[in-house]
Amino acid sequence: MLCNQCPRQCNATRTATENIGGICGMPNMPMVARADLHFWEEPSISGTNGSGTIFFSGCSLHCVFCQNSDISTINKGKLITIEGLSNIFKKLEHKGAHNINLVTPTHFVDSIICALDLYRPSIPIVYNSSGYETIDTLKRLEGYVDIFLMDFKYINSEKSKIYSNAIEYPKICKDALLEVYRQQPQCVFENGIMKKGVIVRHLLMPQSTMDAIQIFDWVREYLPNSFFSIMSQYMPLFKATNMKIINRKITEREYNKVVSYIFNTGFQNCYVQELSSAKKDFIPDFDFTGI
Repeated sequence: MLCNQCPRQCNATRTATENIGGICGMPNMPMVARADLHFWEEPSISGTNGSGTIFFSGCSLHCVFCQNSDISTINKGKLITIEGLSNIFKKLEHKGAHNINLVTPTHFVDSIICALDLYRPSIPIVYNSSGYETIDTLKRLEGYVDIFLMDFKYINSEKSKIYSNAIEYPKICKDALLEVYRQQPQCVFENGIMKKGVIVRHLLMPQSTMDAIQIFDWVREYLPNSFFSIMSQYMPLFKATNMKIINRKITEREYNKVVSYIFNTGFQNCYVQELSSAKKDFIPDFDFTGI
């Protein structure tokens, strides 16, 4: 197939086992690095049993600070079949997962849809994305995805160019968020666990407090029934260690400025990650567990 599934529009050749010319570097069949219960998502996603999280290999964005660079750029993972992916859904469901959490799934949407057609779990399907999505791809997921767990990484196109080589990211992400909000306009919970809805994540970065505030304000205005999740886990990893501005964790002052602003608005649909979360301990081992 010639692939234009993400905004990169590579027109890459992707076969079952090869990728020629594509930025994601992935074949058409899914490649997975880990599939297990995960307890470090938002409380309504992880719950008490854990989120049935499937970490896909490859990525179309390639952020310089990626904490999962082993799988996003080095492409560590195991190639599996569509039947194998549907079996992973079953295994995670039987382990008591609150949901099936598809992490960095964009380039495998074809396979994911086929796997869900083979077996649709009775628990919610979570689409855990960088926010760098085409509307066409998102529309194909309508009826398949219950919860969209979407990043809004940048509102400043200069930063999206420098950190992800995607100058158009802010507009693309806004359009993507409006589309998923159209599909899931209300958040539905059962015993504290999200069953349907949209959660918008933003990773607070060094010298970017105003960006975070502007992103929060946009979400509050345009996606009022969604949840906003401000994340403080940024660490200078991967290529970020060679970039002066972002070669540090965020400061307590930066954190407090953004969190105080959010609290003072009175917006209640919000998750706030503790500043102490910026530890490598929370990065999963991509050791092929569950594959």
